[in-house]
Amino acid sequence: MMNTVQVGQYNTLKVTRKVDFGFYLEDGAEGILLPKRFAPGKLRIGEEIEVFIYHDSDNRLIATTQKAKATVGEIVKMKVVSVTGLGAFLDWGLMKDLFVPKSKQIGGMHEGAEYLVKLYIDEQTGRVAATEKLESLLSNEDLTVKEKDIVDLLVYRQSELGYVMIINNKHTGLLHSNEIYTTLHIGDKLQGFIKTIRPDNKIDVVLGKPGYQKVEDEAGKILRLLEENNGYLPYHDKSDPQEIYDFFGMSKKTFKMTTGNLYKQQKIAFTKTGIQIINN
Repeated sequence: MMNTVQVGQYNTLKVTRKVDFGFYLEDGAEGILLPKRFAPGKLRIGEEIEVFIYHDSDNRLIATTQKAKATVGEIVKMKVVSVTGLGAFLDWGLMKDLFVPKSKQIGGMHEGAEYLVKLYIDEQTGRVAATEKLESLLSNEDLTVKEKDIVDLLVYRQSELGYVMIINNKHTGLLHSNEIYTTLHIGDKLQGFIKTIRPDNKIDVVLGKPGYQKVEDEAGKILRLLEENNGYLPYHDKSDPQEIYDFFGMSKKTFKMTTGNLYKQQKIAFTKTGIQIINN
């Protein structure tokens, strides 16, 4: 008994038969067509292949090896390619554009502009659609994260204190201005961790990884960069924080903590102008 095919997701399906215009993949019924143009040249009956499943213009399920820019449940920034009286169509990387009903738009979408949307399955048609109305889909009432958890973050909107971030496509959290060491844009996807969960379930997030794990990861990066630059780098505790972030991708605080750790381990030495690797 095979699992139900998930529309708007990647599925690994078995090839059941070949036709002139492509291959049919097993779905527990008549099969789903993988058009010839999207099939690898060496595909054979009985093999399994990973495909993205969605509906074509005739409302038939179709398989493709094209990569969709997002799957159902994800929130992502997409560009509008056309607008009609019924809604807008977004470029999501597939032959058929993604539909945003007019009722799911906030202030009306415009061709060429980019918007944050969430993908969902329309209950009436079963098709994948998108909505710009995210607030009602995000909640901190029942949290699925805890402090120190590593999470996926998406830049949602700017606030007086920093940026409101979407956490794992489910919750919202605040990235404070003093924790930002790079330029952020709405729709940017980043990795971070849960710093604090307040009694009212408000969340503070930080970019990167927590605690010693972060130090270990960054230590490896600094050693690698030293080796790639003949064992020396002109950065130290008096260097400009932005210069450190631009080169290492970490805050000055993390840089100082990590280099201090490497110094104690006798892996680097501090010079007047930078850091030098120690080859034992």
